[in-house]
Parts: sequence; C-alpha cells; structure tokens
Amino acid sequence: MDSNQLIAFFQHLEQQLKPDLCEIRRLFHGRGRRWPGLEQLTADWLGQQLVVSLFKRPDEHFIRCLRQGLHDLTQHHCWQQCEGKSIIIQHRYAQGTPAEVLWGSLVSHPIAIEDGLKYQLDIGRNQNCGLFLDMRYGRQWVREQAAGKRVLNLFAYTCGFSVAAVAGGATQVVNLDMAKSSLAKGRDNHLLNQHDVSSVYFLAHDLLKSWGKIKKYGPYDLIVIDPPTFQKGSFALTRDYRKILRRLSDWLAEDGQVLACVNAPMVPSDFLIQSMREEAPALTFSHRLDNPPEFADIEPESGLKALVFHL
Repeated sequence: MDSNQLIAFFQHLEQQLKPDLCEIRRLFHGRGRRWPGLEQLTADWLGQQLVVSLFKRPDEHFIRCLRQGLHDLTQHHCWQQCEGKSIIIQHRYAQGTPAEVLWGSLVSHPIAIEDGLKYQLDIGRNQNCGLFLDMRYGRQWVREQAAGKRVLNLFAYTCGFSVAAVAGGATQVVNLDMAKSSLAKGRDNHLLNQHDVSSVYFLAHDLLKSWGKIKKYGPYDLIVIDPPTFQKGSFALTRDYRKILRRLSDWLAEDGQVLACVNAPMVPSDFLIQSMREEAPALTFSHRLDNPPEFADIEPESGLKALVFHL
C-alpha cells in the first residue's frame, strides 16, 4: 500500500460524507482497484460510524499517515455535519480481525438503515458487520418482486433478503442457514421492522442434508441462493452449487424465479449460466443485476455476480 496515495482516499471521503448520509453505505472501495496503491483499503458508513478496513498489513509509515489523516478528518466540516460517532480501523488481515477505536466511542450494535429498513449490525468483533453492502440492489430487487409470493432464502445469514421480501409483501419466507446465531439475528431484524413473523421460518440446517425439509415448505415463487465461497466441512462453491441447482425444478412453482449469486473473484458469471443450463435446463437466464456504483471494479467479473433466472 502506498501512503502517497492516501490524499486521494481522504479527498474521496470528504466528497462522500454529506449531511444527508443517513443510510448504511460503502464510501471507499479500494478493492475495486480503481485507486492504485489503495487496493487493500475500504471505508464503510455503518450506523453513523466510519469503519476503515485494512486487508493487508500496512507498513508503519502508511498506518501512521492513515491515523493522522482520520484524526484530521474529524475537524473537517463534512464530518461534523454528518454527526459521526466514531472512527474504527479494522485490521482484517490479522487473526480475530481486531478493531482499533481511533476516535469517539464504538457503538458495537448500532441500528442501521438501508432502503428505509432497519438492521442491527455487529461492529468490532467479526469480519462481517451483519449485512453485505454490495448486495444492496439484490435486496431491493427481491423487495420489488416479493408481493404475494412464497420465498426461499438459502444461506440466509442474518436474513437481509427475508426482511426485504416481507417488506415487499411476501406471504411466506423460509430462511435456511447452518448458524442458529445468525438466524436469531435475522429474527431480530424482522422484529426491528415490526414484521409479523408468523409466516417467516428460520431453519438451522446444513442445506446439503436438508432437501426434504426445504421441499416440505414449498413450492416457492422466488428462491435466493447467496452462498459463501467456502464453508469448512459443509459447502464448497465450485463443488456443491450444482447440487442445489438440480433441485430447483422440484422446488419452484410455475413461473418461479431464482436469484443465484456468486461473490468469488475467480468464478465468473458463465459458471452459473452454464451450470444452470446443465443442471436445471427448464430455467432460462434473464439478466444480471447491476452492482451498486460505490462497488465499481475495473473488472466487473471480479465483483458480485447476482443473476436472475426464470422457470
């Protein structure tokens, strides 16, 4: 990382920190490789807190310049207008991803807003805050499609897609994830938005061992598949994704839709399109959702791929 390029980072932050910045957002995406020398640096606005993440250990001069520049930012008019509560540097390259509170007081579980919906975040202890910001348009699309539909949300994590679906008028949502703790946070997210959860189900199961349970709640009008690239002992994307795709025709209702996602830089859209063609030939590729502009990448296939298919 090049400390001489930090001036571009701070100039960009000053442009992004506006008085009306109320919703959760990625403010700087160095990983899109559009800022040479800053490829391992990101900045997110999370519940009125600025979280700066380093994905590679910096040299001492770089981290010293970064800390000083962030301290100077707190004296800038743009920061004061945004009423920021804290600045955190998260060392994602280090074991345990330690969080360094540089300024202010950390609010570890803030309530953040996206598209008018509330989500509780977890900042400072985990690699991920509880909501994947690059999937903003995906949640928006699900909300727009969900009216009157039965939705299956695979690899549900904290149920962001489920919250969006219920807000959009879904009649039933089934969330499946191995982690009970993530699903519990998902239930809390629904309750934050005053959703009736009587028709929202939270299944803490290994997907590859739960085909029967999934079919029991179907058929589904909309299925969301947003897996990790690798989940130790459970799921490997290039090995196991096809196992899910070949079940889709049994799960989907007539005219059903699938939002299938991949967020591995080395796995292109064609992997999904070709795999769907071979494993679920009744489904037709429709289009790829745009990624939010703040996640622009010099190579679009390196970022999130969210593809829509129709039965």
